[in-house]
Amino acid sequence: MKVLMLGWEFPTFISGGLGTACYGLTRGMSQIGTEVLFVLPKPVDPTHSTHVTILSPQSVVEKAGLACSYALEGFEHIKFCALQAGVGVSSYHTPEQYEHILRRRAQRLRTLQRGGEPAEEIGPEEALETAGVHHKSEPQGSGKASDYEGNLFDQVERYARLAVEIADGQQFDIIHAHDWMTYRAGIAIAALSGKPLVVHIHSTEFDRSGEHVNQMIYDIERQGMHFAQCVIAVSLLTKNIVVNRYGVPADKVKVVYNAIEMNGTPHRNVPLMPIRRDEKLVLFLGRITMQKGPEYFLAAAKKVLDVMDNVRFIMAGWGDMVRRTIELAAEMGIGHKVLFTGFLRGADVERVFRMADLYVMPSVSEPFGIAPLEALSNDVPVIISKQSGVSEIINHALKVDFWDVNEMANKIIAVLRHRPLHSMLREQGKLEVHRLSWADSAKHCVEVYEEVLAPQYASST
Repeated sequence: MKVLMLGWEFPTFISGGLGTACYGLTRGMSQIGTEVLFVLPKPVDPTHSTHVTILSPQSVVEKAGLACSYALEGFEHIKFCALQAGVGVSSYHTPEQYEHILRRRAQRLRTLQRGGEPAEEIGPEEALETAGVHHKSEPQGSGKASDYEGNLFDQVERYARLAVEIADGQQFDIIHAHDWMTYRAGIAIAALSGKPLVVHIHSTEFDRSGEHVNQMIYDIERQGMHFAQCVIAVSLLTKNIVVNRYGVPADKVKVVYNAIEMNGTPHRNVPLMPIRRDEKLVLFLGRITMQKGPEYFLAAAKKVLDVMDNVRFIMAGWGDMVRRTIELAAEMGIGHKVLFTGFLRGADVERVFRMADLYVMPSVSEPFGIAPLEALSNDVPVIISKQSGVSEIINHALKVDFWDVNEMANKIIAVLRHRPLHSMLREQGKLEVHRLSWADSAKHCVEVYEEVLAPQYASST
């Protein structure tokens, strides 16, 4: 089976848990023999993608001989895309020739409807319009690679055009789209190719924004969920949101839990920060946003420090609440006890885990939460929000409502003061994590694919 997978992040192009999950899931699929073509909006370091075929704007220009997905938008855009990929434009076709090439490819992509009758042929532009991506003029810019940045909705539409062009030259059995940024691309490719679409929900707009949702993002999420043949949710918590908030039938939503990469090798020799022998370190690691509950972490920290002085709190991450969180720590009078590290990656993440005595995830709404698994894999006990998907599969963790800062503080104090409790949570939690694998998650995804594809296989025999 060959999967065309659409994603927004992949090592080393990562800004959160989505990239980590996509990497782990594709590694798992490689282990069980499922081939993955992964379409990204930007090129990544190929050393991180030996198990998967990465397709990006640069690969479109260099491998397919086309100048990005924006060819129908004018010659200046062709020049812009070629410059972005570091190649000249003189050897490429005219805009009219590009349109003819794309139309001719679309003519070859005849598909069968489930009833066995020939499907209606459409071209790339019609497919994009089906997804809500309309013809747009070239945005103003100097033709540099940085001009690909900008308004996120513009990037989503550009990505959709890129993905359609890439898909036009590939063979695959099913489309798998991760989170809302790729849903319109998935819808357009499904409309063009006739292949079934599966969308994967790692986070919803209600998780990120509470009740103050961005209507455009919500509409794209809902469009993708309803267009897809199946929806994969990362937890029962997320499934309930999909069913109740987006009106998706419950039997259309399958739960596939995330996992963690466990290679069985010992920890690398990562230098540790000098700390006092009697000082305890409590870690928050994640985006510093409303969704992650940083203010509840600080409120609990204040209560802990009222009874324990030998504790330092580390807040590792970045987000739109960083400045407010720093100010809040100062207002509480605990600024000298809270260290803000900024965004960490790679060896720095392992280093901060190895320093910590306890990891706390006080998320207001966490669809899954891979960070607690990473903490347990690094011998760090965890306290997690009951409002998280990971709480559904980890038993040896202390769980608390995000808003109950008194209980959160009491549990922090208990873990730091009582070594038997600390050891039990660490040892049993690590055993639980070892039982999770991305290969198992990949197998569950493939089972979803097979269920979706079953009617098509039956109609072709």
